[in-house]
Amino acid sequence: MDKRTVHAYDSEAGQFAGEWHEQPAPDDMYALLTRYFTPGLTADVGCGSGRDMAWLHEHGFEVSGYDASQGLLEQARARYPHLRFTQAALPELEGVPSRQFRNVLCETVIMHLAPAQIGPSVRRLLDLLMPDGVMFLSWRVTEGESLRDKHQRLYASFDQHVVFDACAGNAVLFDEEAISQSSGKNVHRLIVRKAQT
Repeated sequence: MDKRTVHAYDSEAGQFAGEWHEQPAPDDMYALLTRYFTPGLTADVGCGSGRDMAWLHEHGFEVSGYDASQGLLEQARARYPHLRFTQAALPELEGVPSRQFRNVLCETVIMHLAPAQIGPSVRRLLDLLMPDGVMFLSWRVTEGESLRDKHQRLYASFDQHVVFDACAGNAVLFDEEAISQSSGKNVHRLIVRKAQT
C-alpha cells in the first residue's frame, strides 16, 4: 500500500472512522453482496473500521478483516470486539491463506495503490478464493492524473484493463460504474467468479 496513504489513515483513524459510520449505509453494495456471495468463509480486504464486516457478520457470513492501517484496525476492534481483524497489506497480504475463502470483498481500496501494484494485487485477491469463489472489487474512479487529497491519500488513475487482465480466465458476473449511495463518489464495481480449475 502507498505509505503516505497508510500514514494518513493511521494518524487520523478516529476522524475517518467517524465519517464512514455517519455516512448512509451502502445499501447498493449490500444488495450485490446478498445476490452474489454465498455462505462460507469471507475476507474483507481493506476492512477499515469494520462497518462492512459487521454487516457481513450480521448476515451470516464467517468473516475475517484485513487492513494495512493499524490505526483503523484499532477503531474496528473497539467498535466490534467480537470480530477478527488482522493487519495485512496489498499486494502481498502476508499471512493471509490462499484458496481458503468462499468470498472476498475489497471495497474502494486498490485506488490507494501505485498503478504498477494494481494488477498483482487483483491476482492476489483472486488467489485467496477457493475454486468457484466470488470476489467483489471496487475502486473510486479518478479521471486524468493520479492525485492526493488534503490528507495525502493517493487516488491512482489507471486503465481499468489492468484489472480485467488480472481477472483473465475467470467469469465476470457484474461490471458497473455508478455513484455510490454511501460516499456519493463515482466507483467502478466488478464481481468475478474464480474458475473451478
